[in-house]
Amino acid sequence: MSQALIEKFYASFAEGDAEGMVSCYHDDVTFTDPAFGKLHGDLAKAMWRMLLSNTDSGLTVHYFDIAANQETGEAKWLAKYFYGPKRRLVVNEVSASFTFKEGKIYTHTDDFDLWRWTRQALGIAGTFMGWSGFMRSKIQATTNQKLDAFMKK
Repeated sequence: MSQALIEKFYASFAEGDAEGMVSCYHDDVTFTDPAFGKLHGDLAKAMWRMLLSNTDSGLTVHYFDIAANQETGEAKWLAKYFYGPKRRLVVNEVSASFTFKEGKIYTHTDDFDLWRWTRQALGIAGTFMGWSGFMRSKIQATTNQKLDAFMKK
């Protein structure tokens, strides 16, 4: 059941179906990644809605190596998309881990190389500053401001 839940989550992601994704989440879900930091409940759900609302990014998602038991799960996924006003190509390789509660995803942690991401997404600034805690904090502040604005719409 848990493996099928992860497969549904990523199949929905690959199809651009944010509602299919968030239906896999527990109401009290906690999502964590390097770009957004830690998001709880409706914020985590809104993040996927926001990300998939950008239909001109050319997003493609491939997922693989899904494994799960009743308590925990993991997957790997690869996203390709164009980022920002300069439409820089980003290829992001992500390792995900999950816990489950009441038949839903309760915690979801995505791990990826933020410095690699910044080099692709931000160009020279990402190359020279992408490794720093300052850049991580700036990225998280920016992404969370965008999320707040999205939720107010």
